[in-house]
Amino acid sequence: MKIAIFVHCFFPEHFYGTETYTLSIATNLMALGHSVTVVAAVFPGEPRRDLEVSSTTYSGVEVVLIDKNHFPHRRVRDTYYQPEIGNVLRSVLTRLQPDVIHVTHLINHTALLLDLAREMGIPTVATLTDFYGFCFTNKLEDAKGQLCSGPSRDRSNCVACYLKVAGTTHITNPLLVWLRNRLPLPFFSRVLVWADQLGLLPIRDLANVIGDLRERPELLLERYNRVYHTVIAPTTFLAKAYLANGLQVPIRTCWFGVDIERDPKPVRSLGAPLRVGYIGQLADHKGVDLLVQAFEGLQPCRAELAIYGPLDQDPIYARRLQDLAGPQVGFFPTFPPEQMAAVMREMDVLVIPSRWYENSPLVLINALATHTPVVVSRVEGMTEFLEEGRNGFSFERGSSEDLERVLRLFLADPGLAASLSSSTAYDRTTAVMAAEVVEVYRTCLPG
Repeated sequence: MKIAIFVHCFFPEHFYGTETYTLSIATNLMALGHSVTVVAAVFPGEPRRDLEVSSTTYSGVEVVLIDKNHFPHRRVRDTYYQPEIGNVLRSVLTRLQPDVIHVTHLINHTALLLDLAREMGIPTVATLTDFYGFCFTNKLEDAKGQLCSGPSRDRSNCVACYLKVAGTTHITNPLLVWLRNRLPLPFFSRVLVWADQLGLLPIRDLANVIGDLRERPELLLERYNRVYHTVIAPTTFLAKAYLANGLQVPIRTCWFGVDIERDPKPVRSLGAPLRVGYIGQLADHKGVDLLVQAFEGLQPCRAELAIYGPLDQDPIYARRLQDLAGPQVGFFPTFPPEQMAAVMREMDVLVIPSRWYENSPLVLINALATHTPVVVSRVEGMTEFLEEGRNGFSFERGSSEDLERVLRLFLADPGLAASLSSSTAYDRTTAVMAAEVVEVYRTCLPG
């Protein structure tokens, strides 16, 4: 089979969960004898390339890059449906002539890709790697920082998220400025939607924003339901979230696989400090500050924390973490994937303190595969992999106090980490995962 995998960005500049999953699928499919091309993009604002479309290779995989700097976003709609990139996408598909399109993220390609796939008669499947299909921020977290179930009927909660993330630069009318300064953001957003429905908004750009946000979930889900033959969900929770928000195509739940050394952990010396680790982005929604705050109450001689992540991703947040950190907290740079086993080997426990619904984070699976117990926020998407008291513990989302309570369990019982390590495992590999993906492909091919 000839397979084109469309992803929003790719290695070497981008190396997080979706990109790693895409690379794993591509290399395993090639090992099975299939022809694979990854079609990725350069985000607007990243270094501009001379050509709209260029080609390269990474780890033996052919990669086509579309530079979105040539197609700037003029409004919110361009982030989910951008006709301007139609000719480029059509030319890429015409050159590749894939038997199957596999979408691992639509950002940068937008739902226009699905229109072209349908028009050109190319069977298309997707892996749902986050909540992009119905959530403006992809995180399913509302403007108050609370977990969200999806767009409200009037989409005012989506407008509130937009105003929180993108700011209020369009709000220059004196009446709207006065209201914005006096009303809570969710209520103010309902006022804006109400005014837009009555045609009373005096600012065209703001009216476009609200109109686009109101259209977004329906447009995307309509394309998903019309074009995707099957979608793959890496967790039961993600599948349920999409079903609850209107997805109607068949869903196959398929846990991610990882390839990593699965040797038992080395025996730690008696009395050694508890080694706690965090690996990932340094951003507010990841909740790293909760972990640092939890460590404030722990004795430095009894526990130490190693944080692996890019300090330049969000410099303001990173500086906040460094200011909060005590002497038992160390910051370390990101590392190549092949070093994951060695890094995990030095940890007694990995903490994932996210504030949002994580969707099967690969670092969690890597921890379990290396017999590293985990402590995770009590949210669906992560607790699906947790056997409380057997391979780790959960704590109340957003609570540094409850996280500290859980960490103290390890200090109270110095043998707890080693005991959990003996019952912590994850055997699923990327080859098994890719074989299941091939089965999905075959169900949508003619004959």
